[in-house]
Amino acid sequence: MNNLLVELFVEELPPKALKKLGEAFATVLADQLKAQGLASAASVVTPYASPRRLAAHITQVALKAADKAVQQKLMPVSVGLDAAGQATPALLKKLTALGADVSNPAQAVAALKRAPDGKAEALYYDSLVTGATLDTGLQKALDEAIAKLPIPKVMSYQLESDCELPGWSSVHFVRPAHGLVALHGSTVVPVKALGLKAGNSTRGHRFEAKKDVVVLQDADSYATTLREDGAVIASFAERRAEIERQLAAAAAKVGGGVRPIDDEALLDEVTALVERPNVLTCAFEKEFLAVPQECLILTMKANQKYFPLLDAAGKLTNQFLVVSNISPADASAVIGGNERVVRPRLADAKFFFDQDRKKTLESRVEGLGKVVYHNKLGTQGERQHRVSAIAQQIVQLWAKAEPQRMQLMNAVLTATQLAKTDLLTDMVGEFPELQGIMGGYYARHDGLGEEIANAIEDHYKPRFAGDELPRNTVGLVVALADKLETLVGMFGIGNLPTGDKDPFALRRHALGVIRMLGEKNLPLSLADLISGTIESIKENLRIQVQAGGLPALMAKESLDSFEKRSVNEELTSFIYDRLAGSLREQGYSAQEVDAVLALQPQRLGDVAQRLAAVRAFAALPEAAALAAANKRISNILKKAGDVDAHVSEVLLKETAEKQLYAALKDVMPQANQQFEAGDYTASLRTLAALRAPVDAFFDGVMVNAEEMDLRLNRQGLLKTLHDAMNRVADLSRLAS
Repeated sequence: MNNLLVELFVEELPPKALKKLGEAFATVLADQLKAQGLASAASVVTPYASPRRLAAHITQVALKAADKAVQQKLMPVSVGLDAAGQATPALLKKLTALGADVSNPAQAVAALKRAPDGKAEALYYDSLVTGATLDTGLQKALDEAIAKLPIPKVMSYQLESDCELPGWSSVHFVRPAHGLVALHGSTVVPVKALGLKAGNSTRGHRFEAKKDVVVLQDADSYATTLREDGAVIASFAERRAEIERQLAAAAAKVGGGVRPIDDEALLDEVTALVERPNVLTCAFEKEFLAVPQECLILTMKANQKYFPLLDAAGKLTNQFLVVSNISPADASAVIGGNERVVRPRLADAKFFFDQDRKKTLESRVEGLGKVVYHNKLGTQGERQHRVSAIAQQIVQLWAKAEPQRMQLMNAVLTATQLAKTDLLTDMVGEFPELQGIMGGYYARHDGLGEEIANAIEDHYKPRFAGDELPRNTVGLVVALADKLETLVGMFGIGNLPTGDKDPFALRRHALGVIRMLGEKNLPLSLADLISGTIESIKENLRIQVQAGGLPALMAKESLDSFEKRSVNEELTSFIYDRLAGSLREQGYSAQEVDAVLALQPQRLGDVAQRLAAVRAFAALPEAAALAAANKRISNILKKAGDVDAHVSEVLLKETAEKQLYAALKDVMPQANQQFEAGDYTASLRTLAALRAPVDAFFDGVMVNAEEMDLRLNRQGLLKTLHDAMNRVADLSRLAS
């Protein structure tokens, strides 16, 4: 046993993929060694990944795996032996293929074992498989690790040596490889990869390494030697932690409570760009702070990989942090260079902002008709009309429950008309990530007020998991309309998510709808929203068809698709599936979620209360028996077909059914009152009192009586009971 180190030294790796590449390389390499018995479950795997290397350190790796006894099934006895018990040609051929000695057939047969195999008896051959050596095992593991790397884009390059056709033999890999290290302890393991032979030396930092060639004494000295002689922190995690430490220290040195912007993706990317980080503080002219900070932050992060500094109130300062890959004694040249580079970027942002404000958002509305949204759904202008119509429907539905909401209508119409106009601005053209955000700034500049400005900015929210919801009710309506339009439109033309592909972010839009309806407890029916949106889009498509021209043909095709597809059912199922997944992630059990969502509650705001009620009900001593009875009732009613929830007291013959009916009349008024008040837990607890009469009913009453009137009356009694017990959730789903 000894520790193993494998390193691939390559040209600069793609920074956004480096972390995954390093983890995958180490994991697959270790798994392959474990599968061959060269490493064990106790072996510790340490991945390394820097801009120019992928490496793995694995403890307790054997020079040779232990030999392994293997028993192989050969064939049925009836096939392997003839009537006299002698080996058949088929058996001898099989044994020869396995390397067994068949010079004495009788002796070979005697060495086999017989054992039952189903109804027949089979012959089994015991052999000892020689354990893999590290030389061959590591070669296999290395080949597998390279083949399974999650390479975002493969490069092709030609080898100059150790190949059949120098200059012509091609290699396909993420980046050209220039070195391979494989050390078992201090011994080089003679493996090859990508036209390279393994050795014990690598290279360090391009400019700051103490030695041009870094020689590794053994596997365990890898990280230390690279740090000391090569000026490289090989561990991705250590390098990341060092950058975080230096960023915090630099911000503290600036003072005033400033902090670097919190961005995990940026931190990972910068970690993948430097071998030994050195954080420096830079600054730009304060005049640029007149530009919206989102623009400045985005250009510094996206284009330059800088860390902007925010003050205690979260406002951008004119200072920023740079993570340099070099550490000169005098860093002024590096600082000055970065300040010169960022200045034109900020100047561009200022120019875009100044130019955009010369035109109002309202003046850009007409231009939306020239921007294609989707070839089957028309332009952004046509989309804006659809979103506006859907938003008006939402206000009208909301006003049925809360009449004062009609006051929102004018603001909603203004916000929907202008929500997409910032797509035509120079700033959003340069930075699409700022759509909505810039619309909010320009709306304020146009004097439209905070309500409209916030609605325009927020109508894309929630943009991602955990994002905040729109700040005001106008923004909430517009965001809901925008997401419903996207969902219904894409489902209508058949643009559905497949596997991990979701180009129109329909899963995210569905979760956004769920969160807004649920967390804001909106008095809106999901079914009404979906059906209303479908009709709005179909009406808009009919108008496009009537307008004539080439776009009308596409609109006609889309309208036909809407008519052919079950858009309502498909989208409803899709949204409830997303809701179920979200609830399970929040800690609810699959049974609890299934019980509540089986009823497809239309007010998503009360789903949490229903789940709490189901959880409380499940803890009651009566729960198991009532859930089982409910399941039995469901099966009876399913077989019976359409059953009317009507009971005639005259037809109640048995004592048990009379008692059940009396108990129902006794508890239902209170349970219904509690349900209507939204106290679902109390409603289910009240219904739990039915356990005894329900048990007695099934013990003493034959539901499917021969007399038709008795049978229908008893089925009606069960239907009444079933309806009463399943208003909160389908309790039969709780039965084990």
